[in-house]
Amino acid sequence: MALDRWIALIFVAFCCAYGYLAFFTMDELLPPFMQRNPVWPSTFPKVLSVLGIIAGLIVLTGLEAHDEAEPDPSAINWRRLHDYNLGQALLLLGLMVVYALALRPAGFLPSTVLFLALGAAILGERRWIVTILVAVLASGFVWWLVERVLGIFLRPFPTFL
Repeated sequence: MALDRWIALIFVAFCCAYGYLAFFTMDELLPPFMQRNPVWPSTFPKVLSVLGIIAGLIVLTGLEAHDEAEPDPSAINWRRLHDYNLGQALLLLGLMVVYALALRPAGFLPSTVLFLALGAAILGERRWIVTILVAVLASGFVWWLVERVLGIFLRPFPTFL
């Protein structure tokens, strides 16, 4: 089986588990006044799980596949997986996990600036001043939007400050 079908199979399994949680476990603790609402907190996860299962099954059954004489050069060839930049991809995934874990204790602004700057460095950017300037401005702008415009409290700095 091709790599895209294996990924689709894993995606369908994930969507089935997510759908089970959305359909059978999320709504049992709703207060009585919310049980009469037409839209529940689980409505969007239910729609996402069904659409994810449909999209995964389309890929899994091969309905989207093209019958071409020569393979698409942009398609992933799993036999030549060592030719791709797997190190960068794995480093970025690790950096995302570290960012998610550091977001609460380190605060939004320092962790986001470090995530953006280190992510750009992993991807090959070598203009450090521009990278840090863009990371600081982008983090500050997003914090300002969430905090001031949307009115959602977002801790900008670590708790000890």
